[in-house]
Amino acid sequence: MTTLQPPPAAKARTARPPARGDRRSWRGWGFIGPFVAVFTLVFLAPIVYSIYLSLFRDQLIGGTQFVGLDNYQQALQDDQFWASLGRVSLFLAVQVPIMLFLGLLIALALDSGRLYGTDFFRIAIFLPYAVPAVVATLMWGFMYGTKYGLVGDINDAFGVTLPDPLSSDLVLASIGNIVTWEFVGYNMLIFYSALKVIPNSLYEAAEIDGAGQVRVITAIKLPAIRGALVIATIFSIIGSFQLFNEPNILRPLARNAITTDYTPNFYTYSLSFNGQQHNYSAAVAIIMGLITMVIAYVVQLRGMRKGA
Repeated sequence: MTTLQPPPAAKARTARPPARGDRRSWRGWGFIGPFVAVFTLVFLAPIVYSIYLSLFRDQLIGGTQFVGLDNYQQALQDDQFWASLGRVSLFLAVQVPIMLFLGLLIALALDSGRLYGTDFFRIAIFLPYAVPAVVATLMWGFMYGTKYGLVGDINDAFGVTLPDPLSSDLVLASIGNIVTWEFVGYNMLIFYSALKVIPNSLYEAAEIDGAGQVRVITAIKLPAIRGALVIATIFSIIGSFQLFNEPNILRPLARNAITTDYTPNFYTYSLSFNGQQHNYSAAVAIIMGLITMVIAYVVQLRGMRKGA
């Protein structure tokens, strides 16, 4: 009795494919290689170098010496650092909710379809974000001046004495006003883009059920753009802890109100470039990076949690 043998072509088709580890393809690395190289040089290398610097200290006798975590211990006991951190925390707690609320309110108004000239308003509100932060701060700084600019002109024209926006009590609110003016349009665009991708079927179902505009906003729009709200909040938190340009530029106009330790970033800059304490400033910067990362991560977990 003879057995039928499969043709050679069938044998080739049923042959065992080579194991995945037998042949390695480096094509994927060719695509991601440039990004990995840039990411390593621009992002990872500075962080590693900053950590390295923070472990040393320049001594009057003996030069640069390894001190381990002494710089971090000093930073945690530094009253100036904690005062600057408390200042930006207050700035974050007040300015960020106001800015996000205004951005969300404008986005909802533009998306409602009841506002004439939507394109004009969208561009006009986003335009301040296109103005460089240095130019915006200088512009508002001259407007805040009591001897010149808008506040001074109002005082002279009406014979009144308005509170000085660059005084110690009001300068933080003045900086918050500048940042809000700059970034309301940016957050508005994030929210507006998220609103535009909501399926129309949800609006049709709400219309059939007789839901009003307030109900549509609370039941459809806000839940649908939760991801955009979380992203905008995280960006705003990071930006608040990185506050530097505005106080640095306003300082010549308000030297008695804005000190070199006004914000953590301004403090590290002053330590490094004015005080020549590169190692200690690196430790302060690493601590601020960790604090920012933890807070942003907590906000992300809380915001993305279902049913939150």
